[in-house]
Amino acid sequence: MPEQVREQWGSRLGFLLAAIGSAVGLGNIWRFPYVAYANGGGAFMVPYLIALLTAGIPMLIMMYSLGHRFRGSPPVAFRRLARPAEAIGWWQVLISFVIAIYYAVIIAWAVRYVGFSFGTQWGEDTESFLNEDFLSLGDAPGMVSGYVGATFWPLLAVWIVTLGVLALGVRKGIERANKVFIPLLVALFLILVVRALFLPGAAEGLDALFTPDWSAIGDGSVWIAAYGQIFFSLSVGFGIMITYSSYLGRRSDLTGTGLVAGFANSSFELLAGIGVFATVGFMAATAGIPVDQVAADGIGLAFVAFPEIISTMGAGSTVFGVLFFASLVLAGLSSLISIVQVVISSVQDKTGMGRVPAVLSVGGLTALVSILLFPTAEGLYLLDTIDHFINSYGIVLVALVALIVVAWLLRKLPTLQQHANRTSVVRLGLWWQLLLGVVTPVVLGFMMWDSLSSELSENYEGYPTGFLLSAGWGVAIGALVLGIILALLPWRKNARANMTDHTAEEEVTH
Repeated sequence: MPEQVREQWGSRLGFLLAAIGSAVGLGNIWRFPYVAYANGGGAFMVPYLIALLTAGIPMLIMMYSLGHRFRGSPPVAFRRLARPAEAIGWWQVLISFVIAIYYAVIIAWAVRYVGFSFGTQWGEDTESFLNEDFLSLGDAPGMVSGYVGATFWPLLAVWIVTLGVLALGVRKGIERANKVFIPLLVALFLILVVRALFLPGAAEGLDALFTPDWSAIGDGSVWIAAYGQIFFSLSVGFGIMITYSSYLGRRSDLTGTGLVAGFANSSFELLAGIGVFATVGFMAATAGIPVDQVAADGIGLAFVAFPEIISTMGAGSTVFGVLFFASLVLAGLSSLISIVQVVISSVQDKTGMGRVPAVLSVGGLTALVSILLFPTAEGLYLLDTIDHFINSYGIVLVALVALIVVAWLLRKLPTLQQHANRTSVVRLGLWWQLLLGVVTPVVLGFMMWDSLSSELSENYEGYPTGFLLSAGWGVAIGALVLGIILALLPWRKNARANMTDHTAEEEVTH
């Protein structure tokens, strides 16, 4: 049986918008502004830009080249690179699965907060509203003890939209959705930023963000923060860009696309920083306190600090709240679609399953796990712990292993460089191999060591050891072990034949 014809993007713009949509997620809005502020303000832009140029974009191009050359999801691409490397691909797939099950929950919260923005329904104590009234958060982390209906329905809606888009396919579903989501996200966020810039105190907030502390450049932790932000925000560690680039046409410009996607992502992060800190400055001025007492990141910024800020705006508060939380929904949905597509595409390649059956079965299972675990009294504890461990010891470690295997053990960087140069306007040179073979592995290795040293000194957030072993270490290690097991399972007959023939066919094609 011949190999099923692989789907393709309808246009380069469609791919670019999808790639940008994957990279521009919740972390751009609620993580980057605080990371920049806490690591030297304006001076942080120096290590941030260097990290983008020396690690982010080079690795993005490597992932594009892997997916484009070997025409498959991560397990296919790595298997065609070298059969034992297939486990790396499945490891990435499992990481995507884990991220998807909790990422959807945060989008569901944002959906509800769009509604709560009408009349600022969260009241004066926004933290109590989030933890007690909305999430019904349990007293301590542990096993699931109670279900919270308030988060069930928006979570179900998020999964219906996500799986509906994926069921339509790459061109009719993912591409069309991103052609709507990304322009709409940029438009909404631009309106929000312009409004924020005219708030009293906005200038003080921007001064706090952009005033450079040049002494911070000599601090190694600031450089680690810069590389970490670039690495996480570009979605290079868990197979998305391998999968998306596998749907590109044969003559696609890989390096040019990587440059555009990388700089577009960073531009949106900068825009988010302006909007967030202009708003934070307003809050500080209204309360008569320093900006550092208002600045926060993550869930605390999005669902505690921002609602509190919105409540003080008076006229126009509803519009500002709707704009902010709608932006979170759009940014989250475009990223969630790309994450789940990694899982679906990989199962399709392994089993020969059609798109709709794969979406219903694999996507449905992902949605089911998400719905069973997170709309619960312990959901926030689970989300916080899984997110921390899968990011620190899943995404970072799999990227480090992938680089070591590709660059050092298999010595395939020259092959990938030649492949990218065949169709790209901006040509890669020896510098690209040196960056990926030396600079990026050293940085990732140091990030791992730094995380482990602090992790082993005290329990994350003071959570019980048993909970961390199951929901934290257990999930991170389980993704690796299950990835190895999946790599040992047999492929469908025609896929197995294509594994051996593909590389020769690729060379003939070129």
